[in-house]
Amino acid sequence: MGRYLLRRLAFLLVSLALASVVLFVLLRMLPGDPANALTSVGASPEQIAAARHSIGSDKPLPAQFIHWIGQLASGDLGTSFVSSLPVGPEISSRLNVTVPLTLAAFALAVLIAVPVGFLAAHRRRTWYGALLNGVSQLGIAVPVFWLGMILIAVFALNAGWLPAGGFPQDGWAQPAEAIRSLTLPVVTIALVMSASLIRYVRSAALDVLGSDHLRTARAMGSSFGRAMWRHGLRNASVPVISILGIELASTLLGAVVVESVYALPGLGSLLATGIAQHDYPVIQGVLFVSTLAVLIIGFAADFTQRIIDPRLRGRLSGGVR
Repeated sequence: MGRYLLRRLAFLLVSLALASVVLFVLLRMLPGDPANALTSVGASPEQIAAARHSIGSDKPLPAQFIHWIGQLASGDLGTSFVSSLPVGPEISSRLNVTVPLTLAAFALAVLIAVPVGFLAAHRRRTWYGALLNGVSQLGIAVPVFWLGMILIAVFALNAGWLPAGGFPQDGWAQPAEAIRSLTLPVVTIALVMSASLIRYVRSAALDVLGSDHLRTARAMGSSFGRAMWRHGLRNASVPVISILGIELASTLLGAVVVESVYALPGLGSLLATGIAQHDYPVIQGVLFVSTLAVLIIGFAADFTQRIIDPRLRGRLSGGVR
């Protein structure tokens, strides 16, 4: 177990270092000068040069990269070119919106997808099993921004039950208003995500329903529910956990779309603003934190699979692969 954790930690650190290099290089290849965001239209070359010097973009790229890595090593994500505020606290405040949004949508999607996917597999030869499968296929094709606008029109503009967008200025100091503000975004993400998850749950359930060990358990007198609980759920959950990790990571990264539709002050809107203003520290900070979160989610999913599946558990101690 210890060797496995050390290997995974080393892999995470190496991946994070490589991602930092790629992120830094790709940002500097984008067209546009960050000094333009600090100067007015028609600024003189001297003013632009002064702006570049103030933010350090006139230094050689290796010097800029070493400076950034040094900041990261000390836990500092830098200072915004535009607002002159530390990027770290700004990202932390935005995570108070993005993280609850992502986790709530993920939990709701799982609560929808697991029973519906299993029912679609168990009753695949019935009309409603085929209907559930068809609805999930249709849901995958629905763009998340389109669904968001439909929900706004129905539940916010017409019914007036929920706000169409925004977030309380006091944030979670007003928990009831914060929850109301996140309800439609959470449902939007969860419906789109659950459509994809239903297919994977259905496929995993079909594999288990047709397995020899489940038929053997039934032949030995176990009821269907007991056989599934003792022998089927664990086997079905192993491939689904990998998909859940991917879906959770993609939801975190794709929050920019939903946050834009609902005007939420989350991580996605901060990234969009940073890109529009060529604010390198903001862009680097958001993407670095997002990359770290994705790597941690991947590690958690991989570790959970090995805890659940005895066949994979041997890999923790260097067993047969």
